[in-house]
Amino acid sequence: MITERRLRPGPARFGLLARLGRINWLYVLLICLLGGVGYGALFSAGGGSPAPYAGPQTIRFGVGVLLMLTLAMIPPRLLMRLAWPLYGIALGLLVLVLHMGHVGKGAERWIVIAGVQLQPSEFAKIALVLALASYFHRIGWERLGNPLFLLPPAALVLVPVALVLREPNLGTGAITGLVGLSLFVAAGMRLWQIAVLLLPLPVLGRLAFAHLHDYQRARITTFLHPEQDPLGAGYNIIQSKIALGSGGLWGQGYLHGTQGQLNFLPEKQTDFIFTMIAEEFGLVGGLSVIALLLALVLGGMLMAIRARSQFGRLLALGISMNFFLYCAVNLSMVMGVIPVGGVPLPLVSYGSSAMLTVMFGFGLLLSVYVHRDERLEPRDPDGL
Repeated sequence: MITERRLRPGPARFGLLARLGRINWLYVLLICLLGGVGYGALFSAGGGSPAPYAGPQTIRFGVGVLLMLTLAMIPPRLLMRLAWPLYGIALGLLVLVLHMGHVGKGAERWIVIAGVQLQPSEFAKIALVLALASYFHRIGWERLGNPLFLLPPAALVLVPVALVLREPNLGTGAITGLVGLSLFVAAGMRLWQIAVLLLPLPVLGRLAFAHLHDYQRARITTFLHPEQDPLGAGYNIIQSKIALGSGGLWGQGYLHGTQGQLNFLPEKQTDFIFTMIAEEFGLVGGLSVIALLLALVLGGMLMAIRARSQFGRLLALGISMNFFLYCAVNLSMVMGVIPVGGVPLPLVSYGSSAMLTVMFGFGLLLSVYVHRDERLEPRDPDGL
C-alpha cells in the first residue's frame, strides 16, 4: 500500500488566494497572447468577420482558461490518484469512436456527447502522460534497469497508439507514441534499452507503410514529389508554399493575403492557419509566432525542473513535449518538411477538442508549478 508524505507544507494547506498567487501568471499571459494570435488569424480566415471561426473559438478559449485555472488548484497527489481512471476513460472513448464515431475526410475520429463533438485521441495523449508519470513515479528509477518493469508502460503506450492508428489518424498516433517515448527517456531508461527499442523501427516502418490507406500513401509520395499531381494530392502543399513565399519579409498586410482571402489556401482555418499568418505578416510575423510557441515550450520545461516530485517532473515534461510535438509537426507539415498529417496548430487553429485538450494540459502543468514544493514519495519497499 502506497502512502505519501510531503517534506514541506505545500500550498494545498493554504487558501485559494494563496494558491492563485503561486500561479505563473507570466505563463498564463503567454497563453492568452497565443489565443489572441489565434483569434486574429481566424478573424482573417473568416473574411474579416468573427463568424464563423473567431467568435466560437473565443468562447472555447474562455472556457479553456477557466478549466486551466481550476485544474491548477488541484494538488498533484490527487492527480496521481485520478491518472488510472482517466486513462481507462480515454481507452473506452477510443474504442467507442471505432464503433459509433463520426466519419470525416476518410477517417472515423469524432464522437458526439451531449451535442458536443469530441476527438478522443486528443484526450488520450494527456491521459497517457498522467498514467506514465504515475507508473514511473511509483516504481522508481532503479527498477527501470530491469526490462520486465518496462513492459507495463510499453503496453500503456502501444494500446492507445494502435487504437488511434485504427481510426485512422497517423499524425496523432505518431505524436502519442513520441510523447510516450520521451517519458521513458526522462524517467531513466538506459541507453542500451533505447538502442534495442530503436533497432526494429526500419522493419516496422516498412510494415506500417504496407498497411497504410491509399490516401495516406498518397500523402507520403506527394510530399516527395508534389508537382506530380498539382491539382490533386499535391495541391495543398503547393498552395501552402506559395502563401509562405508570397508573404516576403513583412507580409502583404492583415486581411490582404491573396492565397488566403481568395480561398486558394486549403483548410486555412485549421491545418494551414500558420500559412495565413506568414502570408499576411511575412517572415517577421511567422518568426514572432514561432518565438511565442517556443517560449511556452521552454517555460513548461522550466516548470518541470522546479518540481520536487518525480510525478510532477514527468507530468510537466510530458505536457510540454506534447505541446512541442503539436507545434513541430504542424509547422513542418505546412512548410513541406514532412507529409501532411492533419495536425492543428495549438490554440491557433480552429477546433474544440484540440483547444480544450491543450488547455487541460496547461492546467496540469500549472498545478505542478503551484504545488512545486510538494514531494511525493512511495513508501512501499517494492515501489508498487
